[in-house]
Amino acid sequence: MRTGSVRDMSGAASSSAPVSQVTKDAVVFRVPDPEHALTAVSLWSDVELPDLGVPFGRVDGGWQLRIPLPRLARIEYLFELRGTGSGTTRVLDPTNPLRVGGAFGDHSWLPMPGYRAPDWLLAPEYPEIRVAHPVPETPVGEIWAEVWCPADSWPGEPLPVLACHDGPEMDRFGQLTRFVGASIGTGRLPRMRVALLAPGPRNERYAANPAYAAALAEHLMPSLLAAFPSTYPPVLMGQSLGALAALHAEWTHPGTFGGLFLQSGSFFTADLDPQESGFGGFAAVTDFTAQLAAGTGGSSTSPASLSPTRPSVTIVCGTAEENLANNRRTAALLAEQGVDVAWGEVADGHYWTTWRDLLDPHLTELLRKVWR
Repeated sequence: MRTGSVRDMSGAASSSAPVSQVTKDAVVFRVPDPEHALTAVSLWSDVELPDLGVPFGRVDGGWQLRIPLPRLARIEYLFELRGTGSGTTRVLDPTNPLRVGGAFGDHSWLPMPGYRAPDWLLAPEYPEIRVAHPVPETPVGEIWAEVWCPADSWPGEPLPVLACHDGPEMDRFGQLTRFVGASIGTGRLPRMRVALLAPGPRNERYAANPAYAAALAEHLMPSLLAAFPSTYPPVLMGQSLGALAALHAEWTHPGTFGGLFLQSGSFFTADLDPQESGFGGFAAVTDFTAQLAAGTGGSSTSPASLSPTRPSVTIVCGTAEENLANNRRTAALLAEQGVDVAWGEVADGHYWTTWRDLLDPHLTELLRKVWR
């Protein structure tokens, strides 16, 4: 859980001041404090790092922390500062211009040796149009979607459909439609439409909620496919709790989707994830994952038959995530039950950039498989 505020530090470090940097064997974080206004400095990150929480030491002109080079592709972080007579404030690194956006605000970040952002980010913008598609009457109320389409498509043209939970966020922070446009432009993927699904009350809907699964399978997808026809089975993707909701929807309404792309799913189990027990949807999620492990979890009228007719599934995750163990277990148990499962990982945390960096080749390969 995130607490406190995040702000930019007033004043930038001078060009001659020491800056945070990555060396061949360490990461050195620095905070300028020439006026000695601070009484303590520490590092904050979503991932476990060596010496995380260890106070910075005073150095000439400020504060410094040196940690061994972690086994990560990149680090996202903030500084926690304490001044005389004040509480702790989280701030961006004033010596590092690299910023990355997210649902909880910007973070500073540093690439580790060898990290390279996806090449497709350099591709020219693909011509597009976007169409709002709200579905007002479902068991959970209105579900809002924005449908990304190639600019040269016409409304009745049959094209494959990729739907995405947390779609506006995955598009803004994970560059989803930019990836799709670049892949269409190079011929790596066919022309398609992308339905960006707004989450609404996210935790309530996505925590293995039967009403949301019914809304998705019986209302939203039929409405989308009526307005935007396709001769191919739709594919659904999601991140974190959105991945859990995608798997739950297909397993309770078999045959809705031809493929699932599950990124860092919140596949909580009682033994692997006791730290999540305070989450309001914990019981519903663990009940579903227990049913999944037992080979059940299907619709109330017809227990799930985990057969080759199930969709192709790709599960991807960051190796520095708490969810890594439950994602690996979910991939293994689905494979044991005869489901076509692929796995992918990257050395990163539970971030939108992680999910961006896992789109290619893993989503590329899944879509080619389902839509061949």
